Amino acid sequence: MTTPSASRSTEPAAPGAALLTGLSAFPLTPISGDVDRGIDETAYSTLVARLADARVDTIAALGSTGSYAYLERAERRRVVQLAVAAAGEVPVIAGIGATRTRAVLQHAEDAQAEGAAALLLAPVSYQPLTDDEVFGLFEEVSAAASVPVVVYDNPGTTQFTFTDELHARIAGLPRIASVKIPPVDGGPVAVRERVDALRGRLPADVTIGISGDPVAADALNAGCDAWYSVLAGTLPGPCREITEAAGAGESDRASALSRHLQPLWDLFGTYGSYRVVSALAEELGLLSHPNLPRPVLGLAPAGRAQVREALGTLRASGVLD
Repeated sequence: MTTPSASRSTEPAAPGAALLTGLSAFPLTPISGDVDRGIDETAYSTLVARLADARVDTIAALGSTGSYAYLERAERRRVVQLAVAAAGEVPVIAGIGATRTRAVLQHAEDAQAEGAAALLLAPVSYQPLTDDEVFGLFEEVSAAASVPVVVYDNPGTTQFTFTDELHARIAGLPRIASVKIPPVDGGPVAVRERVDALRGRLPADVTIGISGDPVAADALNAGCDAWYSVLAGTLPGPCREITEAAGAGESDRASALSRHLQPLWDLFGTYGSYRVVSALAEELGLLSHPNLPRPVLGLAPAGRAQVREALGTLRASGVLD
């Protein structure tokens, strides 16, 4: 078992682990038509190219926002292929989560074959998993991978809660390069305490990234290396400004920029980020309706009206053109 602050296994992390810093944008994978006709490849490629033009640091295909759990193997491989082609020089991270290790390894093989620069893995399950089972999953993936691997800690979706001890064990494996932690409640002090506590358990070359966009500014100010962002997949510009301000040590400015997005953060809290960014992309003319995989439905008219109102507020305040 790896102890706190233990060194990494003798096999080094994959080249390119340092890419897992800055702003990582998680685009939707649009599904076309009411009868679920499959991936809207043209819309998806346009979304990804738009993110590359916005100079995000990485693009995460097939994250939770990218609906990976709803897609079959061939669809997932195609999404990675499209993302790599449209991203140009921007590295693509590919989600590989599945309920069975065999499928995870297949997705990892496919993603690497299509040019993914890193892999993103959450411990997806139907039967609740133990710590040893999750460690075994990452052990097998890290042994098979040739690119960096991001540990996706997402208890709200997977119903699995990582302990810091387990994070330390997994981070000692080869090619484990980043940990994506869930949002932290309690304000800036609580966020800094959480980041510092985890940092003390991880090897120095493993980055820490935050999810949960409403607390991202606090987390970046507290020393997180990356922001794994839902909103950046649709609105990269304001998210890039927050990331750059925090990176420049302008913590007050980063916090202020995040507060400007409060109308969206409020909607994330009410409806969840997945459905809100879907409606947001529609309102911005980026995607048609519907675009989520059935049985998931988009926001009801009242929710969509709130998204439209929030957009109006952001435009009036100069956050959006």
